[in-house]
Amino acid sequence: MIRYILIFLLLFSVSLNAQNISGQAFYESKTTVDLDEMGAGRREMTEEMKKMVSQMMKSALEKTYILTFTKDESIYKEEEKLDATPINPGFRMMMNSFTPGSQYKNLKTGQIVEENEFFGKQFLVTDSIRNLDWQMSKESKQIGEYIVFKATAMKKVNPNDFSMARPRRNREGQNKKENTEVKSDSTEVQDPMDLIEIPEEIEVTAWFTPQIPVSNGPGEYAGLPGLILELNVYRTTLLCSKIVMNPKSAEKIEPPTKGKKVSREEYTKIVKEKTDELRDNFRNSGGRRGGGF
Repeated sequence: MIRYILIFLLLFSVSLNAQNISGQAFYESKTTVDLDEMGAGRREMTEEMKKMVSQMMKSALEKTYILTFTKDESIYKEEEKLDATPINPGFRMMMNSFTPGSQYKNLKTGQIVEENEFFGKQFLVTDSIRNLDWQMSKESKQIGEYIVFKATAMKKVNPNDFSMARPRRNREGQNKKENTEVKSDSTEVQDPMDLIEIPEEIEVTAWFTPQIPVSNGPGEYAGLPGLILELNVYRTTLLCSKIVMNPKSAEKIEPPTKGKKVSREEYTKIVKEKTDELRDNFRNSGGRRGGGF
């Protein structure tokens, strides 16, 4: 009888802990960029230029993020740290303009709220969590002390998401470099946007652990029966480097409040209109930057 009581108490304790679970997951972001591919069709980059651009890209793209979560809510944001790497202000603004700030998810209501800074202006974007059609795999591996399982899904790409940009493919099968190259004696200004394209959809690979029974993950991603510890999205990998379960002190989970409130559709329209305006200004000014809110 005592044995059965102990088993019952253990199962009750596990169930209770699952309901009251909380924690913090730290993710390291790595993004691969092929500088030779980026330079196709233009002047070849010198080794010095490649080194400089690599340092800028590393500073802009390799970051640490913290997901503070409970069973139903989470807040995901970049870890603040000092960065001594010199970066061109325009380049930094461009990169920040296409990277969300703090992201709040409520799995119970299905709502996501995120801060976005687009060319110096703050927006507060509200949307519904868009769970992907995850396909489970039999593959598993270990990340730290956790067993993780693989799941994949196809995701539609926002046409304004320039973090997904790649050199434009030549549909006629001709040499890409020949088609995009501008002769050195030509006075024609080529729109940089004509050299890139954004795929309509990409494959997302997630590795999740049922050992942490929360249907959550970094950024906008959720919907699996366990916390996502590794995420591969196009050229970017987010890998969980540390987990602190039931921390004594952690950031309060609440929606961000900074910025003009807009829906996802409204924000997408604003970004498209501004991007089109910048392209027009670029063409009309002979390649010089211009325009602002």
